[in-house]
Amino acid sequence: MDLVTLNGTGPMALAYGAQEFSFGYPAGVSVVDIVPDTIKELIHPHWSNYPPVNPMWHYLLGCVFMVLLFFSFLGNGLVMYLYLTNTHLRTPANMLVFNLTFSDFLMQLTQYPPYIYNCFSGGVWMFSPFSCELYACLGAIFGLCSLWTLAFVSFDRYTVIVKGVSAAPLTRNGAMLRILFCWIYAIGWSLPPFFGWGAYIPEGILDSCSFDYLTRDVNHRSYGLCIFAFDYCVPLATIVFAYVFIVKAIFAHEKAMREQAKKMNVSNLRSNADA
Repeated sequence: MDLVTLNGTGPMALAYGAQEFSFGYPAGVSVVDIVPDTIKELIHPHWSNYPPVNPMWHYLLGCVFMVLLFFSFLGNGLVMYLYLTNTHLRTPANMLVFNLTFSDFLMQLTQYPPYIYNCFSGGVWMFSPFSCELYACLGAIFGLCSLWTLAFVSFDRYTVIVKGVSAAPLTRNGAMLRILFCWIYAIGWSLPPFFGWGAYIPEGILDSCSFDYLTRDVNHRSYGLCIFAFDYCVPLATIVFAYVFIVKAIFAHEKAMREQAKKMNVSNLRSNADA
């Protein structure tokens, strides 16, 4: 079994035998061995303990992400088109929905194409070290922005459904302030690796780049714990809080409707309930 060079950037597996052909890498080869020399400085030593993934899985992932890219582009693009072409849809609540869609749209445009290219070009990061860091940073910005937007959408639904008319309605200025917070907060938490707190490195099977969650020093651990707490746990807790009380409010409303219907000696207070 021999290794040959693929486009001068890294080894590719070819196995020849007298009786059979096997699709994979020879024994003793680690995933780091197939990485281009230009980015080996970014590879964490952890990955030298693992063999390369069979190329078949890279091709399969590339095909899957091409399908996801198509449907994501279609879905998010349609939502943005409807929002921009229908003035009656431009409500404060829908401004948050548009921001979520816009952030997801930018996520797909910046993350999917490079990943797909890497899957079909040897299964490792094929670009420069800086492009790896930029790729991971953009993914962090759009991911965090989407997550916080979801938190604000959830809290807005909580205000409307649970608080009802007693709560102050969401205004356009209020929606804009929330959107501005999402972007500033996401960018603020995504830039520190460029200034020495944390890092962005190739991850997993090395088709993509993300936060350095493997280095165990105080610098990288403190950054990882902070983004986990403030950029995952806090928005997640907000979403869970909002929907728990929304569900409780819905059950309480349904119970009140059933009790009122029982007092009025009817099966249901809704019109055309049977239909």
